[in-house]
Amino acid sequence: MELQEFITNFANQFEETDSSVFTKDTVFKNLDEWSSLLALSIIAMVDEEYGVALKGDDIRSANTIEDLFEIVKSKK
Repeated sequence: MELQEFITNFANQFEETDSSVFTKDTVFKNLDEWSSLLALSIIAMVDEEYGVALKGDDIRSANTIEDLFEIVKSKK
């Protein structure tokens, strides 16, 4: 599991935000497009791509994309 691949998969869930915005340090909840629906998309993507079941608390406790990556990695 690579961080760059995770960032790409994460960015693919967004329709209106340019992919250049997404880095390991991106505070995803500050993005204009962020919503509870996108949170559900991220949870579904992580389950499908990595076989990890995220909870809402996992997303709430993460600030950056790298934080979320580390949570997913720890559950793998």
